[in-house]
Amino acid sequence: MATTVVVPGLGSCDFSDLREIKKQLLSVAERSRERGLQHSGKWASELAFALDPLPLSELPAAPVLTEEDARDLDAYTLAKSYFDLKEYDRAAYFLRGCKSQKAYFLYMYSRYLSGEKKKDDETVDSLGPLEKGQVKNEALRELRVELSKKHKAQELDGFGLYLYGVVLRKLDLVKEAIDVFVEAAHVLPLHWGAWLELCNLITDKEMLKCLSLPDTWMKEFFLAHIYTELQLIEEALQKYQSLIDAGFSKSTYIISQIAVAYHNIRDIDKALSIFNELRKQDPYRIENMDTFSNLLYVRSMKPELSYLAHNLCEIDKYRVETCCVIGNYYSLRSQHEKAALYFQRALKLNPRYLGAWTLMGHEYMEMKNTSAAIQAYRHAIEVNKRDYRAWYGLGQTYEILKMPFYCLYYYRRAHQLRPNDSRMLVALGECYEKLNQLVEAKKCYWRAYAVGDVEKMALVKLAKLHEQLNESEQAAQCYIKYIQDIYSCGEIVEHLEVSTAFRYLAQYYFKCKLWDEASACAQKCCAFNDTREEGKALLRQILQLRNQGETSSTEISAPFFLPASLSSNNTPTRRVSPLNLSSVTP
Repeated sequence: MATTVVVPGLGSCDFSDLREIKKQLLSVAERSRERGLQHSGKWASELAFALDPLPLSELPAAPVLTEEDARDLDAYTLAKSYFDLKEYDRAAYFLRGCKSQKAYFLYMYSRYLSGEKKKDDETVDSLGPLEKGQVKNEALRELRVELSKKHKAQELDGFGLYLYGVVLRKLDLVKEAIDVFVEAAHVLPLHWGAWLELCNLITDKEMLKCLSLPDTWMKEFFLAHIYTELQLIEEALQKYQSLIDAGFSKSTYIISQIAVAYHNIRDIDKALSIFNELRKQDPYRIENMDTFSNLLYVRSMKPELSYLAHNLCEIDKYRVETCCVIGNYYSLRSQHEKAALYFQRALKLNPRYLGAWTLMGHEYMEMKNTSAAIQAYRHAIEVNKRDYRAWYGLGQTYEILKMPFYCLYYYRRAHQLRPNDSRMLVALGECYEKLNQLVEAKKCYWRAYAVGDVEKMALVKLAKLHEQLNESEQAAQCYIKYIQDIYSCGEIVEHLEVSTAFRYLAQYYFKCKLWDEASACAQKCCAFNDTREEGKALLRQILQLRNQGETSSTEISAPFFLPASLSSNNTPTRRVSPLNLSSVTP
């Protein structure tokens, strides 16, 4: 019979007794290592290291051996030595017939890993990394039948339930897998592996609310992690801050997760600062360094990215993250073939590594190999349906192929995952525009502007849409707001659209017979190469009309408000002050 191990301090999300939590972490780290679950053991050990050392008298005692443990001890010790050397079939052979929970888990886990290793070897040998692999782990169905019998008889402990859940997930039985992982979290709340697997199966917040999770302090780490994955960054950062306040301020795991969270909301400076601090604390760390390299890539920091790539190569050149960092380095140098090669190497090491599939898709896009890019992005989505970059990449690929209906579907999926990302909204607006759904396009551009337009393009696209529809007042209003936004940022203006905006406004004011405003905008046009001649010509016309005695119109006023026609399309309206051209200097 499976028994729930009741551990003091696990009954609530209370962090008041950090010594007890440290004991629990040290205990579960040891139990995980005994079963070959190295990643869960490492996670618990890292978290325990962040807490103050325990005195000798309070160190956790060795687990009490049962009669079954004693009978299986010789076989377990021998098999574990084979398991550690990745001789999984050999380990399983010597564990046949073992009855103790620990030996039985290692027996089943060895069989599972043997099947996975054979599948990966066959995939690498026979298929290119972009081909849809039909190779399966042949051991999964047998393992499911055996573990199912044990599960019905309630003979699986927390670790056994975790393995049963993994087998179900591999067989694409997602609903059953979620139920089993939740059960595993109740039976053994300290095992991080079960929480992490559960996290990978949850696709939205509604699904998370429906889960009946144990009320333990481990749940706080799980919620922080899942919030980060679901792009609920504000909630995630609050959770991580509360964990730091509770006493985990030295945890490199939490620091790295906070850096990833800032990366996800494109707060690049903050994320870079935290990653640099993390590197000082843990200079040989490889986890999450591919995310760090993405940030260096976005900022075009070649020397720093080169240093990181060389450094990780010295530590371990055959790690997935190392290959991704080197791939990013070559991509930044526009050596896209070499970059793609390193992302392929990463996928040979781990075919389920999400970041490598997405990055390889980007490289094939750069090389104009759209069919390969589509396959790479599709693989990324198979690994994780929450990867907005892969959905967005597919949208871009089909845009190149001039298939707007396909684009619309993929951009919508990306937008659902990142509802407040202006890039997704602008892409959606462009799609609607191509499909001649102009009302929807207007809404998308306005929404992109309202949520904080990263690329400062939404207003220009909206203005051009109004221009196309001969809605001159609305177009002028958008261009005014665009110019105000660009100059209020204090950026060095390199936006080509600034000259476009000034040219349109000069012509608009000229038509309205507002000579002063038209003249000011025409003078601004002279500062840009592409509009210089038009600006000069307009200034000559204005001077000529003034000399002929034409006066400025007092009946027509410039559009310093948004007309009702926009709000009738459910588009937000906002009052804007007139464009103060005297403060605008290119």
